[in-house]
Amino acid sequence: MKLEASYDLAPRFQSSGLSAASLLLSPVEPFVYRFADLKPALYPPESSSTDLFILGQNLDRASLSLHTAPVDITVGRQAIAWGSARSVNPTDILAPFTFGTLDTEDRIGVDAVRARIPLGTLSEIDTGYVFGKDFLFQNSAAYGRIKAHACRTDMAFLLMGFRRNLMFGFDLARAIRGAGFWIESAYVLARATESNAADDRRAYLRVSSGADYSFTDKTYGFLEYHFNGAGKALPGEYPDALAEPAYLEGSVYLLGRHYLISGMHYRISGLLTVMAQSMMNLTDRSLLLAPQMEYNLVRNIYLGAGAFFGFGGNRERAESGGPVPLRTEFGGYPNICFGSIRYYF
Repeated sequence: MKLEASYDLAPRFQSSGLSAASLLLSPVEPFVYRFADLKPALYPPESSSTDLFILGQNLDRASLSLHTAPVDITVGRQAIAWGSARSVNPTDILAPFTFGTLDTEDRIGVDAVRARIPLGTLSEIDTGYVFGKDFLFQNSAAYGRIKAHACRTDMAFLLMGFRRNLMFGFDLARAIRGAGFWIESAYVLARATESNAADDRRAYLRVSSGADYSFTDKTYGFLEYHFNGAGKALPGEYPDALAEPAYLEGSVYLLGRHYLISGMHYRISGLLTVMAQSMMNLTDRSLLLAPQMEYNLVRNIYLGAGAFFGFGGNRERAESGGPVPLRTEFGGYPNICFGSIRYYF
């Protein structure tokens, strides 16, 4: 038997008008799958995006695990995440990391009952029920997942019902000649469990596929293509997507359909590492660039700095005070610079 608990305090200094999700035109709510929760901010009591200092809190883990020979059972707040893709995981919808997430060190915990049955080396059955707000069925999720390893290939099949939607997922990953390859996909039937929601039903496919390679002991890179079937083909249609189930309930945040993502890590020394990632919307040719660096100042203390830059033209000028349309997706993103200090004990 194992008891795990984790409570986070996060002081944040920010520019006025900048919220944690302001980088995204379609932000993803990370705490949807919790039946109840603490207030996200200790100070100020009623925080807003105009605050210069926010002291945030998060009860991120509170679970009890029972490990037996036939099955491992975990009850409580825990991390549940899937997918082999490096940047956009179509099957990871419970509490996913978006491309603009600043802190990706620990997965966000969700409230769940989970059972994992080992079938052999690197193979298992994973099933669970994830509780939403107030334990309501329409706010919750249930899943069954089978993971298998054969012919030096990891494969996973997922069936999940979440917030009135149904998802079929598939994931494959393997190594070929020293490089890693993956393909991860999810097919979602939106509002599939509602008998009176025919007008809102829409099926969409999301796929991420790519490869990574360590060129030297200091240099690592990856390239990934993402297809977002829930997105729109024209920038003028982007605002219409935000009202669809994929964005309201399916943790989809990208507005276009075709994306190319690349990334590279280079270790300058044992103490200093520089990283860079980019995401390009292939339809409107906009680009989101994210350079970062990390320095190990002394033992267990790390300094970090980074930025997010959006390219692709800004919003068109509105005429006669009318609405301002989007010319490109990432051209509408603000430029953000950030710094961090982490201490491990």
